[in-house]
Amino acid sequence: MSPLHVANPFVPSPAMLLAQVAGPPAGGGGAAEQMFPWVTLPLILLLGWFMVLRPERERQRKQDQLLAGLKKNDRVLTTAGMYGTVANVDRDGQRVSLKIDDTGSVKIMVTLSSIARVLDPTTEAGAPSGD
Repeated sequence: MSPLHVANPFVPSPAMLLAQVAGPPAGGGGAAEQMFPWVTLPLILLLGWFMVLRPERERQRKQDQLLAGLKKNDRVLTTAGMYGTVANVDRDGQRVSLKIDDTGSVKIMVTLSSIARVLDPTTEAGAPSGD
């Protein structure tokens, strides 16, 4: 026997290579196994829409309504945590001028999108006076 015909455990035989190329044996895979990926993908997308996209759109719609109804003398809270009273709303420039003290001598300009919420005058008793 020549050294070329000795079976080497590190070199696959032609039968093993053919089995790897051919893949698993045919049969056994029913219609349910073939439809599984096509059913799960739409279910995952639908679940993602209900859990992520839909609530985010609802939150954005409420924020847009809040900013559309913003007017002078509204008491607001910014995303930075500052309380103030709206002095002027520039919708074209996306800016709001806020009075942050009781005398109205200190004003700051913030972006329209930095208004977190408009405070209700009836529930504002716990809010600081801006001193």
